Amino acid sequence: MKKLLITLVLIPFLGIAQTIENLEYISPFNNEVAAIKKGNEWGFIDQDGKVIIDFRNDLVLTKTGNATYPIFSNEKCLIAHQKDGILYYGYIDKTGKTVITPQFLNATNFEYDKALVLKVEKETIGYNDIFNKDVVSYHYFEVVIDKQGKTIDHLTQLAIHISPKDKEDKNPPIITSKLISENLVTIKDSNKKWRLKKIE
Repeated sequence: MKKLLITLVLIPFLGIAQTIENLEYISPFNNEVAAIKKGNEWGFIDQDGKVIIDFRNDLVLTKTGNATYPIFSNEKCLIAHQKDGILYYGYIDKTGKTVITPQFLNATNFEYDKALVLKVEKETIGYNDIFNKDVVSYHYFEVVIDKQGKTIDHLTQLAIHISPKDKEDKNPPIITSKLISENLVTIKDSNKKWRLKKIE
């Protein structure tokens, strides 16, 4: 009798665990996972329908064909966290763990174990005695990063000198470069012409 009772309790529990209801969108599978949407939050399921990343509001959407949803590429998904009114981009893995801390003003999905990002650098250029604070200058560059988030190559030599807080346009600055193969990137110059660069 005791065995029968345990069986009756477990079967409904397992059935409920495999059912996900009230979803507003289910994406096609990409990188062996699919994005699911409930309300304003997204999560991910594996190919068995198991939720591997619970619903959250920091996943970055990618336009794919006629739809827009978060994706995993090279085992990483873009996230964005706001700090002082500015969105900074980073990456999580398939456990939902942050593997590259949000620190970039913009970032692409990983391809060929590399990603293109806008890396911010802050330089102290003086001290303001009246306000008792450092005077700082912000620059950001387009760079290529590896899967640990380390810079492999600078794609733009001229830094953009503007504080992200002072931007009138609150959209992230645009990344103009494109990875076209494992070791080749195209970079758009100020004349809207392309140059080809080999990266290691």
